[in-house]
Amino acid sequence: MASTSEILTAERILAATEEVLRRHGPAKATVVDVARALGVSHGSVYRHFRTKAALREAVTKRWLDRTSQKLAVIAAASERDPEARLRDWLAALFEAKRHKAGDDPELFATYTVLTDENGAVVGEHIAELTAQLTGIITQGAGSGTFSVSDPAAAARAVFQATGRFHDPCYAREWTRPGVGEEFTAVVDLLVRGLR
Repeated sequence: MASTSEILTAERILAATEEVLRRHGPAKATVVDVARALGVSHGSVYRHFRTKAALREAVTKRWLDRTSQKLAVIAAASERDPEARLRDWLAALFEAKRHKAGDDPELFATYTVLTDENGAVVGEHIAELTAQLTGIITQGAGSGTFSVSDPAAAARAVFQATGRFHDPCYAREWTRPGVGEEFTAVVDLLVRGLR
């Protein structure tokens, strides 16, 4: 039989941490709670994550990576028309954020707190997303679909201009009637500007 420390993985710890955060919230969740949920000592958790802050940072990154990995598939589909990919990418980002906020509001609120604590992780996430956008816009500029001289600057502008549809501070607006039409209008305007 394998010892507990041999079967305890960082992924198991992160999954348990997410459940503990869902139950207790970020203010009350402790490493001891995570260890208890896993049936191990808190020292076993600390062997994988040296501090509570490191554990919270890792679980935040894991949560953000779920979105960026889905979007990376769209960004990498270079055989598709760049305009369609851009529209699909922005729609997938909006839907992913709206889905997270609507399906599990307690966990979404928890992650909003954690992302505020982990500015570097959020910065890396935003850099990854804007790099994906840059790739789409660069291909569009190369094919003549878009007429931009600086795809990276255009990507940052598109990301910022659509913030209302992916920045968690706007989450309350994502379920309002008509928000889908507002999103489409903004994307249409941005696409016309890129042409």
